[in-house]
Amino acid sequence: MSPRAIIREALRALFRNKMRSTLTVLGITIGIGAVICVVAIGQAGSAQVQEQLNNLGDNFVWIEAGSRAPSGIRTGSHGTKTLMQSDVEAIRKQVPLVKLASANVDSRTQIVYGNKNWSTGYRGVAPEWFQIKRWSLSMGSPFTQSDVDRAADVCVIGETVRQELFDVEDPIGKVIRVKNLPCQVMGVLVPRGQTGFGQDQDDTIIMPYTTAQKKIKGNSWLDDIVCSAVSPDAINPAIQQISALLRERHHIRPGQDDDFNIRRPDEFINAQLEARRTFSLLLISIASVSLLVGGIGIMNVMLVSVTERTREIGVRMSIGATDSDVAKQFLGEAVMLSLFGGLIGVAFGVAASYLVGRALRWPMEIPPQAIVIAALFAVGVGVFFGFYPARKASKLDPIEALRYE
Repeated sequence: MSPRAIIREALRALFRNKMRSTLTVLGITIGIGAVICVVAIGQAGSAQVQEQLNNLGDNFVWIEAGSRAPSGIRTGSHGTKTLMQSDVEAIRKQVPLVKLASANVDSRTQIVYGNKNWSTGYRGVAPEWFQIKRWSLSMGSPFTQSDVDRAADVCVIGETVRQELFDVEDPIGKVIRVKNLPCQVMGVLVPRGQTGFGQDQDDTIIMPYTTAQKKIKGNSWLDDIVCSAVSPDAINPAIQQISALLRERHHIRPGQDDDFNIRRPDEFINAQLEARRTFSLLLISIASVSLLVGGIGIMNVMLVSVTERTREIGVRMSIGATDSDVAKQFLGEAVMLSLFGGLIGVAFGVAASYLVGRALRWPMEIPPQAIVIAALFAVGVGVFFGFYPARKASKLDPIEALRYE
């Protein structure tokens, strides 16, 4: 039989039992649709985590003013006052695995512009901070080292602050009051949205660290030092070198606790990314059970069809049809059932993915290879589960088949 004849006969047989064919196709449809939906959601979730990883910074290393335990009482994060700008300079000069370093002073305060006010967090940093955090500006320009040297009253604001204080007004050059300090807006950061923990990254003000130290907080120490290692592989060696350098500079004896904490947040994000991938594989495995159930349904339907059409098989064999022709006919029917289910499942999965994406506000991108693999898998299910009924039909004795009632 030619492929065209096989397809024609398969379609004719399937349309003779529309309800049974529809119910059989449903199992494959649900399976393929579920797999595509899970793959799309998993990829979108991984993309969100990957974006968080990129937003952390360029090979990011975070040194936090840490906790000591005098008399056994721990003072907690930012509980010490020993991190200084001189430590930043020492790291720049003596740790070759660090390419950029910036002081960091931060807290929360009230800001005012005209008759509008907003509570936000401010961050005093060096100009290198923008490179370390890979954070560019959507308008205006960042402050310079000259601004840091003279503790200039300038700042860069986040998108949330811009919306709350200025709405549609151009903020560049305007003066806002940060606590009691008049501060000129030089630029606006590119929006980044929320972190995975729901924190609004755009609700912030960035200013020279000297301005934050001298005119807002009124201290001489740093809350943090943020660094950028020369490469991802250099992060851990850089952490070891920084730790040794700071212990030496802060005169910490062997056995004593550090007065700083060094963190690499990318480890947590990578662990989160790996957990999402594992969870996605688990969901795909569960969704694949529907395909197995659908395949078993195809086998059952085809076995029933072989029994019902025993006399037809006998007639075909008696007028010259070979075992191969009969096997191809029934195998073609199984493949057509599975392929129809796969195509409908693809459409169902794509539609469901975009609906879920709109609900979660995630940009959904369905990999084309996932659709191709789903269609091929559907055909594979048809071949695998249709092989036994087709072989059974081809092995029928023509004489016995003609006598079958």
